[in-house]
Amino acid sequence: MAEPKAPASKDASNGIDTRLVRKLADILADTGLTEIEVEQGDLKIRVAREVTVAPQQMTYAAAPVAPAPAPVAAAPAAAAPAAAPPAAESAPRGEAVKSPMVGTVYLQAQPGSPSFIKVGDTVSAGQTLLIIEAMKTMNPIPAPAAGVVLQILVEDGQPVEFGEPLVIVE
Repeated sequence: MAEPKAPASKDASNGIDTRLVRKLADILADTGLTEIEVEQGDLKIRVAREVTVAPQQMTYAAAPVAPAPAPVAAAPAAAAPAAAPPAAESAPRGEAVKSPMVGTVYLQAQPGSPSFIKVGDTVSAGQTLLIIEAMKTMNPIPAPAAGVVLQILVEDGQPVEFGEPLVIVE
């Protein structure tokens, strides 16, 4: 009587079922997982894939930092040196509220609701000016002191960096 043959997909040298490995790789691709491990008796199979997401996120977050306003500000300064003093005069006027973290800024509590502030509003110390979502947590950004909102420097849903000016309050 002949002995049963091993399935064609098993590697004769190590007994690994290549169909199982391919199936695990397909599961990784379909589910977006980065690693999967299966153990059957003494056999342990770990399939992993390398994910390089961080460089794309850094590029996305760095792009809106302000490359467009820089050339606009540089061109008038080069063309007319007299433009620098008004900018210098307006800089001391008001206090820039800067982002304490990297995240996404929202100008209202939820879509469709009114904005926390608008230009010309009088705010009190500690009043919420906007919120920044970081790591799925909504962080209210309070006014450092009472005053009038002179400028809102960000748009709703915009990614922001640490230290980026968000609002000017006088």
